[in-house]
Amino acid sequence: MLFNKFYRYLSKLPTPIHQQTRKSSTEKTIHDQRLSNITVTSFYCQTAIEQLALKQSTRLSPLTMMYTGKTDDDRYLLRSAQYLHKDLPIRLAHRITDFRNLPFVVACNPLLLELHEHFIKIFHTLHSFPPIKTLEHEKLYTQLLKDTLDCSSNTLPLLVEGFRESKRYIKQDTLVRNFLDNALTFRLAIKMLIEHHLELRKTKSNHIGLICTSFSPKKHIEASVEYVQELCQAAYGIAPDVTINGHVNSSFPYITPPLSYIVPEMLKNAFRATVEYHRKSKDKLPKVAVTISVDNDELLLRIKDRGGGMPSSLLKKIYDYHFSSNNLSDEPSMLSYTDFDNHLYDQLAKRNTQHRMSGYGFGVPTSRAYCEYLNGSLTYETMAGIGTDVYIRVALLTSENRIVR
Repeated sequence: MLFNKFYRYLSKLPTPIHQQTRKSSTEKTIHDQRLSNITVTSFYCQTAIEQLALKQSTRLSPLTMMYTGKTDDDRYLLRSAQYLHKDLPIRLAHRITDFRNLPFVVACNPLLLELHEHFIKIFHTLHSFPPIKTLEHEKLYTQLLKDTLDCSSNTLPLLVEGFRESKRYIKQDTLVRNFLDNALTFRLAIKMLIEHHLELRKTKSNHIGLICTSFSPKKHIEASVEYVQELCQAAYGIAPDVTINGHVNSSFPYITPPLSYIVPEMLKNAFRATVEYHRKSKDKLPKVAVTISVDNDELLLRIKDRGGGMPSSLLKKIYDYHFSSNNLSDEPSMLSYTDFDNHLYDQLAKRNTQHRMSGYGFGVPTSRAYCEYLNGSLTYETMAGIGTDVYIRVALLTSENRIVR
């Protein structure tokens, strides 16, 4: 690719004098863990990214994370930090390589270039951190991870808007899907790994780090419904009721952040379809139904609405990034947030407009990518003039047949 040739060319150039004079300052910046002050131009020449990109990251299943969690002493924190210290730079190197393999005209988009440089800064900061041998080192590294997570909150809007601007230059749809699938699941994995380590330092009932040992699908759905109903009321002045049935008393260990994104996104689609299809009717809005099914292998959620369904021509496009049925109408619709957080419902309400992705068409394909990352699937069954059933499948952490990465 042209971008790789460009970097090889840069790597052969002598280091500029002004960059040499910045070396001590940069080292101090790294030492002080001030990621935002690092100058990215001095990092393009490094071969460390190419070397680590050839390695495979260590797959750490949530079940392993749960069983190697808290112990009587704090050595588990040291082991967790040492794992992240080794693994995160490899994962970042893979994503940076993906950016460099993009078509040159796409990779030069200012927003994508900014995001590319952001990943290089993070890589350099984490890779340059000295080996973690003591709990004091672990505390410093943990603070660095927290700073890294905080300064990465704006990466998704850059990714979405950058690809939207570059869409006309992209001839291969599979290129976009593969890149965005990898980028989004990478973001999910990095966020969960870092947050798991941060949560290990806290004492929280029924939790081992990020893993809830007594996860209740029913309670999670109820919280999602409450949040989406508030959005729907704000957008339309009305919202349908929801019934929850099936295995409502089920409980098992699970990591909630992916579902904290997937379930609200699918509910928003069901709510919007229901309100818009029945807005001229004087009858009460039909209810949205959520059915829970749990076995030894997977959790299955079915979200059923009576919002008129979709024609087959529309159904074929819903998994495409940047396709949104919002684009087909000028009617007001609910905001779509392509992000999740430990405190999803509180945080989303406070975010500014740059985090609102209404009409960008990332909700369904991102949810599909997350489900597949969790060894599951996201499928739609629709009946034109009737309604739509959405099936969310994710593997359980205790599944013997499918181990979540």
